[in-house]
Amino acid sequence: MQAEERKYKMNKKMKTILAALLVLLLPLLGCAETAGPKAGYTLDRVVVLSRHNIRSPFTNDDSLLADITSHTWFKWTSRSSELSLKGAILETELGQYFRQWLEDAGLFPENWQPDEKAVRLYANAKQRTQATARYFSAGLFPVSVVPIEMHAPYDTMDDTFWPKLTFVSDTYCQDALAEIAALGGEKGMKGYSERLKDAISLVMDITDMEEREAYQSGKYGNLLNDETVITLKLNEEPYMSGPIKVATLVADALKFQYYEETDEQKAAFGHEMTREDWLAVCSIVETYGEMLVTAPMVAVNVAHPLLQEMKHELEQEGRVFSFLCGHDSNLASVLAALEAEDYELPNTIEPKTPIGGKLTFERYLDADGKAWYAVSMIYQSTEQLRSCTQLSLENPPMKEPIFFREIETNADGLIAEADLLNRIQEAIDAYDELTEEYAELDKAA
Repeated sequence: MQAEERKYKMNKKMKTILAALLVLLLPLLGCAETAGPKAGYTLDRVVVLSRHNIRSPFTNDDSLLADITSHTWFKWTSRSSELSLKGAILETELGQYFRQWLEDAGLFPENWQPDEKAVRLYANAKQRTQATARYFSAGLFPVSVVPIEMHAPYDTMDDTFWPKLTFVSDTYCQDALAEIAALGGEKGMKGYSERLKDAISLVMDITDMEEREAYQSGKYGNLLNDETVITLKLNEEPYMSGPIKVATLVADALKFQYYEETDEQKAAFGHEMTREDWLAVCSIVETYGEMLVTAPMVAVNVAHPLLQEMKHELEQEGRVFSFLCGHDSNLASVLAALEAEDYELPNTIEPKTPIGGKLTFERYLDADGKAWYAVSMIYQSTEQLRSCTQLSLENPPMKEPIFFREIETNADGLIAEADLLNRIQEAIDAYDELTEEYAELDKAA
């Protein structure tokens, strides 16, 4: 008996040592944090703002993409801008993972068939967002059909998810454009171009763009020297013209080709690419989004209806799970409007708003019944995307915490509910304050 007791104690001690080593090694191995139950807290609600999963490019093979390269693009499995077959598989995997996590945390019973008040799934009316929500739902609720809300005609933009400017004035546009330029650094708009010059050169090299007659003719301008211009108009999305816009369309297609094509060299048209090279390609796309929707005056404008929708879901009585599905512009503008601290997501070539990424608000109750929130980005790593990795609690997607400027967290890294809701309300109020201020300024002028 004493020998068995000593053996048990040794095994227990060894497990403790191994567990401690695992904690130390996880960051080095690049493994994701398992989204399991938090000790001392009860998971009470989850609200998710999701980006759609892998889609085909916005431009067809017979347009810009064919014009700027002689190489043959990947044979896309969906029409332009629609969710791809691989995107559907990956999104189902994410839904299945969320089901395992939420069952493990005690929020869902196994094979839950929720009533309409407990769960809400709402997506923009574009094909890629509606399809993403449906595939996610299939993984999340495999034995229940939960309707996907669509509040606009199919394949149009729903006002809730449409990052359009619902207020503009001459003075507002001047100040907003100055704010956008300021994000480019001391050189303003030219600062963006200089920052992206090497990345754009890389994209041109990958596609052999400069050898093409369409590029030589000046049809697409000079991607290394021309000026980028942003235009702000009422009831329209901020619009960009110039080299960064053209480079973004090409970089976007290359990125999705890399996710879809199993042969890495073939994905880069025969070039050998490092992770840093792919990060550079994607930096063009992410900078494009940053320029258009993350300047504070623009973010609170374009994100206004979505912030209202999110606050409603966070406060809705009886709601257990909410899933709102939109675009990278929605993630970027909401995080900017809420003044998220700067972050760089690991193990992805899209370190800000990764494809299929889910901005997740987890509401926890402590032993005293006080509500706290963990805000995270849950996403599949580049390797998980490329290999269609089967996700589970033992092999989870990536999960990185998101924090907010001047909002403190407790010892467990959680945000008090009142602080989070106040920040969202402040962002909502900022829109009203902005419209009042600039209406007065224009009236005085």
